[in-house]
Amino acid sequence: MAGAARLLAERVVSNVSSVLYGLEEQALMIVAALVAGGHVLLEGVPGVAKTSLARAVAASLRLSFRRIQFTPDLLPSDIIGTVVYDQRSGEFRVRRGPIFANIVLADEINRASPRTQSALLEAMQERQVTIEGETYRLPEPFMVIATQNPVEMEGTFPLPEAQLDRFLARVVVPLPDRRGIREILAVAERGGGGEAVSRLEPVAGPEEVEAARREAASVRVDPELLDYIAALVEESHRLPGVRLGASPRAGVALLRFSKALAALEGRGYLIPDDVKRAARYVLPHRLVLGLDAEAPADRLVEELLRRVPVPVP
Repeated sequence: MAGAARLLAERVVSNVSSVLYGLEEQALMIVAALVAGGHVLLEGVPGVAKTSLARAVAASLRLSFRRIQFTPDLLPSDIIGTVVYDQRSGEFRVRRGPIFANIVLADEINRASPRTQSALLEAMQERQVTIEGETYRLPEPFMVIATQNPVEMEGTFPLPEAQLDRFLARVVVPLPDRRGIREILAVAERGGGGEAVSRLEPVAGPEEVEAARREAASVRVDPELLDYIAALVEESHRLPGVRLGASPRAGVALLRFSKALAALEGRGYLIPDDVKRAARYVLPHRLVLGLDAEAPADRLVEELLRRVPVPVP
């Protein structure tokens, strides 16, 4: 199906934009991650519609959706499920947790304990969970969208590097300027905003997502661009203040996300701009900074993109 990925993106982003203002780029990146088969970490201060954005994207798709509010007292069994005794039948049965959905919103993921956070590792990496020694496959497509407040860190448990590496992309939801706030107020006045998300109708289903995934997987990648991605990964370890740069898994993630972005643009081939755009979402949260780092990870990725020569066709 020619243009399946582009059509999917246009439909979902347009649907989200009908109730939320100024989040087209963020919605597009969530769709790209879904097409690439990855997960998204949404970062932003309270009140910038992170949860509403995740719910709006999920509501735009005919896929099952569950929201988990992460709190310090949340247990792993509250996420993946557990075995319970059925008094009527006299047998033990599996009670599946909310992780058994196509799109799972892990709201304020850093408020749960590391033990509970680790319950997501197997699900995010292997697309399966283990309950009392038995393995259960998760539905496809499967994506975790986690939200995190990067400022209010009191009483939180920062995500370890192994957990961050499971997120294909980190998408920042910024504070809007005065004009943006004015438009948000106008949307709310017209009955839009977070309350209107529940009224959204789906515009695509699993068939469209699968067609978009096949299209992204078939995007042609020239050898020069594989060299370019490898050079970016290697050079990330030489950035000033970086204690640990991107891993080979980060390179694979960068390739997958770049191909998804190309497909969403309606192209069947990869160009350097796809890789550069993807790098801004795939690499920053994977860089481990030292105490001597003089710039945040986002600025270091910009420096990385300036350092590594872009291949010329």
